[in-house]
Order: sequence, then C-alpha cells, then structure tokens
Amino acid sequence: MDTIEGKPVDKLLFIPRMDLWYKANSLAGTLPEKYRDAKLMDIVDDLDIGYHCLLPDFSSFEEPYSDLDIGLGVYHLDVNCYETYFHNITRTVERGNSGALKVTYHTPKGDVSTTCVHNEDMKRDGITLWVVKEHAIKSEENWEAIAFIFENAEIVPRYDRLEKFQEFIGDRAEAVAYAHTQACAMHLLIKDLMPITDFYVTLMTDEDALAQLAARIEPYMDKLFEVVSHAPSRLVFSGGNYDVTVTAPNLYSKHMLPQIQKRADAAHAMGKYLICHTDGENTGLMPYLLESRFDVADSLCPAPMCKIDLADYVDAFRDKITIWGGIPSTCMLDFIMDDKTFYSYIDSLFEKLGDGKRIILSIADTMPPASRFDRFEHILRLSREFGSTK
Repeated sequence: MDTIEGKPVDKLLFIPRMDLWYKANSLAGTLPEKYRDAKLMDIVDDLDIGYHCLLPDFSSFEEPYSDLDIGLGVYHLDVNCYETYFHNITRTVERGNSGALKVTYHTPKGDVSTTCVHNEDMKRDGITLWVVKEHAIKSEENWEAIAFIFENAEIVPRYDRLEKFQEFIGDRAEAVAYAHTQACAMHLLIKDLMPITDFYVTLMTDEDALAQLAARIEPYMDKLFEVVSHAPSRLVFSGGNYDVTVTAPNLYSKHMLPQIQKRADAAHAMGKYLICHTDGENTGLMPYLLESRFDVADSLCPAPMCKIDLADYVDAFRDKITIWGGIPSTCMLDFIMDDKTFYSYIDSLFEKLGDGKRIILSIADTMPPASRFDRFEHILRLSREFGSTK
C-alpha cells in the first residue's frame, strides 16, 4: 500500500502472478522438486513474496451451476464480493462432452443464446477463462433481449466472501475488491457480447444506435461498481485488456475514458485506489491511460513482448500511476529467449527502474506454465538486491 501511495519503502517488491503456472504444473506433476506436493500458498511463503490476488481465480465457482452466465461476461465466483441475479428470464442449459456450455436465455423480448468452452486441454495449460464460441448478440434483433437481461439484473453485496478470502491470505496481501475486467458497457459489448468484427462494423455504420444499447446496459455496470467500491478493501479492480489491436484509441477516448474516469473519481472519493489491467499493446493508448485517473497499471507488459519500452513507462507514469508488472512473460521461456539474452535483458530491465518508486515487479500478464524456475529465482534475487526506494 505504501508503494501504491508513492511513499518511501525499504525494498522493491516482487509479487508475481503464479496461479496459472501453479495450476498447470500441479496438474502435470512438473512443479519444482521441492514444491512437488506444495500448495501455492506454501510456495509463496517459502519464497517470502507477496500473494498475488489482483485477479480472481476464474475457475473457482461457489456452486456447480455458477458458470451459466459466462457468455454474458458474468462469472459467479466464490470470491466475488457481490452476486448478480438476472430476474424475469428463464434458461435452457446444454452441456457437451468437450467442455462446451450452451445457454439459451428466454426473455419477453426474444431468445438469445451463448456457447462457451473450457475443456481439459485448456485446464492442462492452466487456462481458467472460458472461450466464447457463440456470442449473445448475432444481429440487431438480439439487442432488445440483451438490454432486457441487464435491465432486470440485481447486484447484491457479498462482502462476507471478501472477508473470508482476507482471512485466508492473512497479511500476505490486501484482498482486492474485483468488479469486472470490462470497464464499461461498451467494453462489455466488444469483449463478451459481440464478435469483434460485428462490433466495429456496427460502430462504423451506426455508432449512435450502438451507444444507445450501451447506455441501457451501463446502469448495470454502474451498480456493480458501486457495490464493489463499498467492499472492505482499499483496492478496487475494474477494467482491463485495452490492447490497441482490439481497442481502437478513438473507442477508448470517446466511449470508455469517461466511464473509467468516473469510476476512478468514485474510488478516490472513498479513499480507495483503482486498479486497471493494462496488459496489452498500449501504443496509441498511452495519452488516454494517463488521463484515466486510475492508480495502478496491473500486468504492464513492455518490450520486447509489446512495443513500449519499460523506461518509457517509468518516465510517463512517474508520480501518477503505480506500475505492477514490467517483466514480459516471454523472457521466462527458453524457447523464446536463450540464457544469454535473458540475463542481458533482465540486467538492463532493472537499470530502467530508476529509484524504483511506485513499482511492484510482476510477470506480465502471468508466469507461463513453461517458465524456467531458475530464471524466476534470478529475478527474485535481483529484486532483493535492488535496495530501498527512499
């Protein structure tokens, strides 16, 4: 928290996201020998690092049927500090043998259906997010039904879940109040509800109509953030994956920026900090990220995996935004970086950190299952040798 607030601290923090790495290697029996039978928390404690919990475990549901609304971008997770209820609809559910889940929503405005997949191959690779194979919106004929679904949604606080999770992690981390990876209704449309090509064709041909549809869904997103922002945590997570290849700068600046600013202002008014998941290619988006007023840029991924150099991020974000990330996941993989390139790259990376103020090192977006653990240990050693950021 001191690092996020820009206060002097006595060390450079290294808090990597290891959950997907752990899931894949635990299932395959390929964890490092000393951790062969360990839980992730045991590994974190042995390494004496913070427990990364900015993002929830997207495969951890409270009930077997809690996965039904994934096609709407809604994960009913057992750590969510809220619950979403969709009223005045019914569902028809079909489960396939290959991990496919088809849900048809019956509404007074017509039916819409989604199909998502989470199969055994994905699980072996540590993947927890489902893949949408059939989007809810296939044409404008589905708009009224989608609007009806979200207009009849109710958000109920479940702060007990967050409190339970905080008890589980103890003083290893601050339990983050997670709202949504989608920052606003327009973001929900492009990421979950529509194929990306359909979204941009509609944006180009009938932007006003698409904006009106988003405006009908926005109260749901607003209520969700309001409930989450009142949760017992100083850290609130809302929005992410703003890759310029799918999030055009004009889309971000016109339709997303005002909503992100609104959420940042609301969090700040309550003495809290807003985290955004900025893990993509941010070339072209940088000016708008700086205007967004969020406090933590999570999973920030620099060159060579993306185009912007870490030194440029450090310079641009100085005294404005805390960097949580900075180490591209590709450098953990020896089939992408050989040893000579890795050690040279990591040494130069640490030189770009300046005084280390407002930086929490992490592997962006996550530590890959095939990571070389000796490289992980090398980064950990360098972080401890970095010294204070006074």
